[in-house]
Order: sequence, then structure tokens, then C-alpha cells
Amino acid sequence: MSEEITEKKNDSNWKPLILGILCNWCSYAGADLAGSSRLKHPANLRIVRVPCSGRVNPLFVLKGFQKGFDGVMVLGCHPGDCHYAKGNYYARRRIMLLKELLQSMGIEPERFHFEWVSASEGVRFAELVSEMSEKIEKVGPFTGVDCSKVPAAF
Repeated sequence: MSEEITEKKNDSNWKPLILGILCNWCSYAGADLAGSSRLKHPANLRIVRVPCSGRVNPLFVLKGFQKGFDGVMVLGCHPGDCHYAKGNYYARRRIMLLKELLQSMGIEPERFHFEWVSASEGVRFAELVSEMSEKIEKVGPFTGVDCSKVPAAF
């Protein structure tokens, strides 16, 4: 798949490709609602459904960038609404550390987004995807990590 993505980045009609890691119970249902309501949003989001945002390993996000995605979104249930009680709290703690890691690796903050989306927020889901796509279009294609800028600790 990464060869296919690289070829498309060299195209003059480039559109960002976004990886969406969505909680099964809320965010995925919100995406489904956006689709079934025929809400307009870019079709450049590839969704991976996980049981809970608390299940999202930071390596999933790094792997998305490694595979050539221009941006990654992690969407989960609102705090207090998690079907697994505390999963979204665990996700929030991991994501805070992940943001620091991405920044230290030289990956622009605009390329990663973490947000709460409930099953009834189809409109919000469509808006978030549109906003993310617009931000990444301004930043341009993801060309990888410049190893000379990564601290020696890595």
C-alpha cells in the first residue's frame, strides 16, 4: 500500500490521505451516522475500528506515518461515556505523551488529531474530517522523518 501512496503524492492533484483510528462504540457510530445522513466530508479517510480508544497503542499512529499516511486521527467516546469505563482516560494520557514524541521526531502537530466524538455527532465527525484534511493540505504531503532532527535518545 505504501508504494501506491507514494505514487499518488507525486500527482499534481494530491489530496491528503488520513488514517482514522475510531472507537467502535461512539466514534465509528458517529462516522456511520455521517455517512448514512449523506453529510459532505472528504473521502480521503481510511478507518481502522478499535474496540476502545484506550486500546490505541501509540505505535499504531507511528505505523500510520510509516506506511505513508499524511495525517492520523484518533477519535473516542467522550469522558464518562466509555463502554469500558476508563478506556478513554487511558487514551488521553497516552495521547499527551504521543504528541510530545511526534513533536520531538519532527512531525508537525497538524498531522495528528485526538478528539471525542459520540454516536450522535455525525455532523461533528464530518466537520473534524474536513478540518483535518484542510490543515494537512496546507502543510503538504508527509515526506517522512528527518533523522538528523531526531534527538540522539531515539
